[in-house]
Amino acid sequence: MINETLSTLLSVSGCDTHRTSDVEIVGELDPILPTPFRIAEAAAASLSAVGLAVSDLWELKTGRRQDIKLETRRATASLRSGQYMKIEGAPASEGRNRIGGVYPAKGGRWSYLHCNFPNHRDAALKVLGVEENPEAVRRAILGWDALELEEAIIAANGAGGMARSMDEWAQHPHAAAVASLPLLEIEKIGESPKEPLPTGSRPLSRVRVLDLTRVLAGPTCARTLAEHGADVLRITARHLSSISPREDDTGHGKLSAYIDLREQKELDTMLRLVQKADVFSQGYRPGTLARRGLSPEDIAILRPGIVYVSLSAFGRVGPWASRRGFDTVVQTVSGITTRQGKLFPGSEPGPQFYPVSAIDYLTGYLMAFGTLVALARRAKEGGSWLVRISLAQVGRWLVELGEVPEADLRDVPKEFSPEELQRWSTISAAPSGRLHHLAPVLQLSETQPYWSRPSVPLGYHDPAWPEPTA
Repeated sequence: MINETLSTLLSVSGCDTHRTSDVEIVGELDPILPTPFRIAEAAAASLSAVGLAVSDLWELKTGRRQDIKLETRRATASLRSGQYMKIEGAPASEGRNRIGGVYPAKGGRWSYLHCNFPNHRDAALKVLGVEENPEAVRRAILGWDALELEEAIIAANGAGGMARSMDEWAQHPHAAAVASLPLLEIEKIGESPKEPLPTGSRPLSRVRVLDLTRVLAGPTCARTLAEHGADVLRITARHLSSISPREDDTGHGKLSAYIDLREQKELDTMLRLVQKADVFSQGYRPGTLARRGLSPEDIAILRPGIVYVSLSAFGRVGPWASRRGFDTVVQTVSGITTRQGKLFPGSEPGPQFYPVSAIDYLTGYLMAFGTLVALARRAKEGGSWLVRISLAQVGRWLVELGEVPEADLRDVPKEFSPEELQRWSTISAAPSGRLHHLAPVLQLSETQPYWSRPSVPLGYHDPAWPEPTA
């Protein structure tokens, strides 16, 4: 089953689908954690695709391929890697806002508020007309039609949605728009000479990646590139909200700097960084960066040969293309939480989320896979390349993998053993202290993945590329 899914990923990217046997995948299949959705299969296939693409780059550099191996349970654990972080031995807080979550609305419907960022919290409270108090929020939402509340929250620049069934989502105009797109798009957007991979002892040595993404999916992509040797420079700004534990989770291997794109002087700094970059990864809503001269077409002119990676919540077409969204929002509106709640009820009634952040992390792995494929194409045929994906496309793919039979869902453990987690973990000396966290999942025979830099606070470095290393 995993090989079939991997073959599909290779087909979508234009790679050789017969190479699934090049990866040794060990361990049990779904269900590994309590969900009917095939998260282990999706994780193993996505990471296997990354491994094959890394091996391809290594072959371009050295003429040698690598042996690739991964464990399904370890791949599944990586879909909630932030949960296993400890700083100086103490668990890292998730940093969730206390009013975010799922609430009952009129007529037996359910509404979800995403409030992890202050601006989204404030938007929800303004619409509801209450103070930041969970009980006040609950009482207010009971008086709302869930669909009307969804539209009001979005109109107020917030984030959230009405919990739908899968059948309801299938009839939604935006579901049809998402279905019109492939899972992953890799297309040539400009001409430029071939660019051999930089020299170095790792597959991505001296490959420079600008990471302008936030939260989980996009940062996971750049973290994945860093574990194979890329120099990743994470760019954010002081005025943008963040969740510190998430930054620690996805910050392994990266430098971090502040650039405020609203200021021309700092925008000029960004443009200078772009000129020496290989990859530009961003997760703003479609069209947002075009106002700053940072669209795919702009960047391909400024830096011919760039690999431009574009992430959005709901895709580039359809009525919701410009809508804010997160993993949990996509789960809610597309019927995933309704289905999960039916088979695995929570302590309170209502829709339930996956036991992992599957859409986020899988999207990050697939973004990295697309980036690696584009870098190989740049080396072999030249050109600038655009890699596009959305959380909604990945959510649809995960649902289409099918469900575990209900008879197999009894007594599924909720957690991995302490011995497993210990074996899969490592320690980094971060500025915040000793950071215990999961190590990379993939096992490669010649260039074992690792992060050469620890996670650092946002804005820790100057906005400049590091000196080349091996």
